Amino acid sequence: MTSALRPSLAALAAALVAACSPALAHGAPPATSGEAALVADARDGTVMHAENAAERRPIASATKLMTALLTLERADLDDTFPAAPYAASSVESQIGLAAGERMTVRDLLVALLLESANDAAVTLADGVAGSREAFVREMNRRAVTLGLRDTSYANPIGFDDPNNHSTARDLATLTRELFRHPEFVRIVDMPRATLESGARTRVIDNRNGLVARYPFVSGVKTGHTLGAGYVLVGSGEAGGGAVVTVTLGAPSESARDADTLALLRWGLEQFRRARVLRRGRVLARVDVEHRDEQVELGAARPVRLVLRRGERVRTSVDAPTELEGPLPAGEPVGWVEVRRGGETVRRVRLVTLAKIEDPGFIRKLGGGIGPVLTGVTVLGIVLLAMLGMRRRRTG
Repeated sequence: MTSALRPSLAALAAALVAACSPALAHGAPPATSGEAALVADARDGTVMHAENAAERRPIASATKLMTALLTLERADLDDTFPAAPYAASSVESQIGLAAGERMTVRDLLVALLLESANDAAVTLADGVAGSREAFVREMNRRAVTLGLRDTSYANPIGFDDPNNHSTARDLATLTRELFRHPEFVRIVDMPRATLESGARTRVIDNRNGLVARYPFVSGVKTGHTLGAGYVLVGSGEAGGGAVVTVTLGAPSESARDADTLALLRWGLEQFRRARVLRRGRVLARVDVEHRDEQVELGAARPVRLVLRRGERVRTSVDAPTELEGPLPAGEPVGWVEVRRGGETVRRVRLVTLAKIEDPGFIRKLGGGIGPVLTGVTVLGIVLLAMLGMRRRRTG
């Protein structure tokens, strides 16, 4: 290999590493081109960055996230639904279901979330609730129970309508609820899928092309209408961290993807792996019975957690006030809990860091009869004093 080729190959390798890595600078969040944006911790929903995140906006096919949630909660994935009558226009996303064609709920969900198929959406709505109107009523009821105060649905697809809107904040909350369903997590992370349960085999690609191009991107849902602009609810995982991002009202598909990728990278860079418990570190000291000394207690094993920058954890110790020997070093005598945001995330045995010797018979006996001897001594002194006073009087 000539030396002239080495710089270009090195530059190519660096570019590939940068493209596949979530890491960016630790500083301010990236500027975005859309109308609203949000980055949230996927674990607990903490908002890490927000731009107009509480502003109500049309959300296009991100509407289908609620369609998916109701389906997962109320239908069996192995059930089959007949295709609902639906006349899709040539520009709509669809998988070409023929009226009456039967397909499993699982495959309909895949078509809904990857291809964003409108005919799959209306088929699921009719199959779950009996009619589209009834399904929309259920969508709005579920939004209320989830606390999505700025969300309203007018259809299960996402067509522009004054009564079909949400916010970046509400969409992040809805997405985290969907993450409770393993099937949803599996589907939205698929670059491509094959649907085999209909009248013919169909192969579909995920409209969220970031999933195929970047290993750390794990979902979730694209959308586009004239009123909503370009929409993408995204998710990513790296190094133990996980984030949800929302981009609303981007001016183009490429801008939407670039914004989402930048938000995901920035969000994931905010996580770090920290050692919150060290093995051998003293966490408590307790008295040793029959001895004028204490024994030190510590965690039986170290604990590492992935934390957001600036995030803190608390530890609490549950241990006896006194221990009696003999006990070896490493003896479990209690528990230490690691709490993050009010939730216990680890519970580890608390052990002795040194052995406790047997106090011996005399020390034990002395500890038991000591108070008695003290009382006898005091009584003897009082009796002697009384006897001396009596002798002086009789003398």
